[in-house]
Amino acid sequence: MELVKKKIHMDCIANKAGTQMVLEEDVNISDNRPDAGNLIAVKGEVVMDELRINDDRVSLKGRLQVKILYQTEEEGMCACMESELAFEEKVNMEGIHNGDTVLASWTIEDLSVGLINSRKFSVQAMVSFEIEQEESMEQEAAVDIYHDEPVEYRKRQYPLLQMAVNKKDIFRIKEEMELPGNLPNAFNIIWSSIALNNVEFKALDEKIGIQGEMKAFFIYEGEGDNDRAVWYENTVPFSGMIECHGCRENMIPDIQYTTSQCNVEIKQDFDGEERVFCVENVLDLEIRLYEEENLEVLSDIYGVSKEIETVTKEVSLKSLLYRNSGKCRVADHAKIQNTEMHMYQLVHSEAEIQIAEQSIADNGISITGVLNVTTVYLCTNGQNTLYATKSAAPFQYLIDVPGIESDCVFHIHWNPEQLLVSMLDSDELDIKAVLNFEVLVFTTRRADLITDIAVSELDMDKVSELPGIVIYIAGTGDTLWDIGKKYYVPIAWLKEINELTSEEIKAGDKILVVKGIS
Repeated sequence: MELVKKKIHMDCIANKAGTQMVLEEDVNISDNRPDAGNLIAVKGEVVMDELRINDDRVSLKGRLQVKILYQTEEEGMCACMESELAFEEKVNMEGIHNGDTVLASWTIEDLSVGLINSRKFSVQAMVSFEIEQEESMEQEAAVDIYHDEPVEYRKRQYPLLQMAVNKKDIFRIKEEMELPGNLPNAFNIIWSSIALNNVEFKALDEKIGIQGEMKAFFIYEGEGDNDRAVWYENTVPFSGMIECHGCRENMIPDIQYTTSQCNVEIKQDFDGEERVFCVENVLDLEIRLYEEENLEVLSDIYGVSKEIETVTKEVSLKSLLYRNSGKCRVADHAKIQNTEMHMYQLVHSEAEIQIAEQSIADNGISITGVLNVTTVYLCTNGQNTLYATKSAAPFQYLIDVPGIESDCVFHIHWNPEQLLVSMLDSDELDIKAVLNFEVLVFTTRRADLITDIAVSELDMDKVSELPGIVIYIAGTGDTLWDIGKKYYVPIAWLKEINELTSEEIKAGDKILVVKGIS
């Protein structure tokens, strides 16, 4: 006799750790940049240069890239400077060793910049890091049995979510946007803000489809007699394919992306004029593809002419409990930060979701956070002065997940789907937004899987003690399987001599058993 086995590939998070670090530094404006009059806007981006794993410790090394947009002392003009704050941190993580797989994610909890003088800014930031140790598990389960001797076996189905693909990749987005005819040619890009919204991934045969929207905002110096800052905003769709060996249609994607590089340059149009903004965005992808199946495995075996003992192993089987998306509506009013810089005209708004807490609640997942909105506007001082204000709109949202338990694991991806900011008056904004949340919820169950069998000759002393013929009165919970296994009788034989059309019996039923081995 020989078992037919199947390999099961699953993943789990074996360990988690987190840390927070505060970065602060005074940065000088380079000599080729003009003096600063007022601070307008700030953007921060974490770049991870090295993730090193040692015994019981993970070392992080990287940079916080900070872009500062400021008003110059020249009327109507602005400038941008960039700075980097290096960091290096060691995170204790018991049980981790060199060669293990870890995933790192980070959030800029707070970023504030102050103007010290016309040539210097102060930068302060708090960055949170979360480290997860990912473990791939490979189990073997007996799904069938080859046999020459008469043998009885039964099977059981388990819903299973197997890890089909787990890899890193990159995806390049390259889009061009041409200035409309009412704007001057671009001489120099002062500031750019590129955001990706509504990004979706779809598993196809041997590839992954990706689509979404790129929202771009530029402030630039115009050519010719225009001596003031000019701005331009546009949203364009993008799509593409990622080659992915082993990918099949209808697999479940769980893909996380971060922007590792974003380059913006001005190109000439067909007339040779500098009117085309070319944006190239490089995304780092953490790709996981799951495949659902109902795994049918052997759950028990007994011999009729041989003694068969099963060797089992208790394992955790991962399955998908819930996959869905939900939308949360946010509405708020916000006062501008500097009441001396009154609003005259809105120029641009962008939003970022900051999650404070996500936890399992009754039949759902509770999410609490804030929507951080940055709004650039023209001031009412008559000097065509740009300024920016930040506001935080709190929200709380419950994603319905029927049947969720406290030990379930979930992954949530989020992005602002819609954002509408309008002026109520010169000092107050009306903010309306729709936030999109996509959730995958996993559950695990314990199962005893047969991994091996031991076949031996029957114990004839034990067999001889069994009656040759007996009327067995079924008790509560008894099955034909239990009776057949006790007396070394095939299930089909029991059904035939008792004229049964199914294996279902109930307590009190009288089952005739005729021993087949003497």
